[in-house]
Amino acid sequence: MGRGLRCLLLLQLLGLAAVAGAGRWQEFLRLPSDGGKEEEEEDAVGTRWAVLIAGSNGYYNYRHQADVCHAYQIMRKGGLKDDNIVVMMYDDIANNPDNPRPGVIINHPTGADVYAGVPKDYTGKDVNANNFLAVLLGNKSALAGAGSGKVVSSGPNDHVFVYYADHGGPGVLSMPGENDYLYANDLLQALKKKHAAGAYKSLVMYVEACESGSIFEGLLPTDIAVYATTASNAEESSWGTYCPGDGQGAPPAEFDTCLGDLYSVAWMEDADAHHDGRRGETLQQQYKAVKNRTSDEGTYMLGSHVMQYGDLSLGPQSLDLYYMRIAANDDDEAGAAVRGHAVNQRDADLIYFWRKYRRASEGTAEKVEARERLLQEVGRRSRVDSSVELIGGLLLGSSSGDNNNKVVLNANAVRPPGQPLVDDWECLRSMVRTFEAHCGSLGQYGIKHMRSFANICNAAVSHHAMANAASQACTSIHPSSQRLIN
Repeated sequence: MGRGLRCLLLLQLLGLAAVAGAGRWQEFLRLPSDGGKEEEEEDAVGTRWAVLIAGSNGYYNYRHQADVCHAYQIMRKGGLKDDNIVVMMYDDIANNPDNPRPGVIINHPTGADVYAGVPKDYTGKDVNANNFLAVLLGNKSALAGAGSGKVVSSGPNDHVFVYYADHGGPGVLSMPGENDYLYANDLLQALKKKHAAGAYKSLVMYVEACESGSIFEGLLPTDIAVYATTASNAEESSWGTYCPGDGQGAPPAEFDTCLGDLYSVAWMEDADAHHDGRRGETLQQQYKAVKNRTSDEGTYMLGSHVMQYGDLSLGPQSLDLYYMRIAANDDDEAGAAVRGHAVNQRDADLIYFWRKYRRASEGTAEKVEARERLLQEVGRRSRVDSSVELIGGLLLGSSSGDNNNKVVLNANAVRPPGQPLVDDWECLRSMVRTFEAHCGSLGQYGIKHMRSFANICNAAVSHHAMANAASQACTSIHPSSQRLIN
């Protein structure tokens, strides 16, 4: 070795030793044990972000938070860092008095705990539509004093995954707070705003809710690099699964509630099945697998139509871009997929109330309370259905033969595919607020009637006429002292 080369090497070693002594050796040397390869890959493909939100509370909605906790475990196994995962859930399930396994949440009849390690970014009242949109947009100032303050601070090379699980209705997604709904146009405006700001390279959204297709139908553009799939089309309910019953697929005997949602466990158990080091499953491949399982293998007898919207050219993308970068020797085992007992989402809480009543001992206060809660829920549903039906009758009766109003509250009056639910979203908000002012909250069951209120707006019924009809209908069905109980 020449003298000049030896001197050069010596100077380099001395320089490296000097920066090591200053605690800055990482700037010169990146060791494999420090995750250097992973960080280099992250730089090459952009940072991966995830927003996971359960929009409900109450133990009878166990499945939604179980879904979100399971999704978090998948994100972590896929290599996402906690700094890049935002979890929003009410957090009233794991330690609920009704939970037979305190501190534990499962998403499969034989599954492991999915609650362990889940961050509490936004819980309780901090789980709301405004905070969700602020998190998605990276708007820290709008979250002052709320939760962890964590947001999606994504850039132009980043990939964002959003997963929502809860109740929904035509054009809306539910939130835990009373009268708090995420309207489809607000979500779409946020997505467009984030795209205009150059805040992602691609964004994928999975939505578990009844009528979830209506969130994107006729609304999601194909040119903003957003790909969405939904548990159902714009007109049908989604389904809970691993619900109480007999035989394979039922939860352990001590559980009175559904453990998951059919579409949700379909995509997550598909992800679990790939936690073996293999790469290459695409968005489109997962969509097809989830569609087949959620449709009850194409029969739709106990299932729904999984839909896809937006930029379908993203379909060939690998799930590695979002959450599937898996270590080759992952020792965690998920429960094997089984055909669970499926229940219409809107009826899952009734199963819980009924089982609570049956399980309680005769002659006890618990039995009386369970019976009252069941009857209260059945009565509340009956009142909201009757209220909407009577409002339709009053509006039609005052239409003086105006044919435009004869389909106002016809739940089957669905617009052709490709058209959004309503033209004037502010009108829809106003009509819902008017109804709730006179009749009480629609609640997670009542939002099934959102299409009725949308049809009121589409038929150009005046706000004054709606207010009069709501006042008459809800006063006759239930006086102000006995308004709908949420």
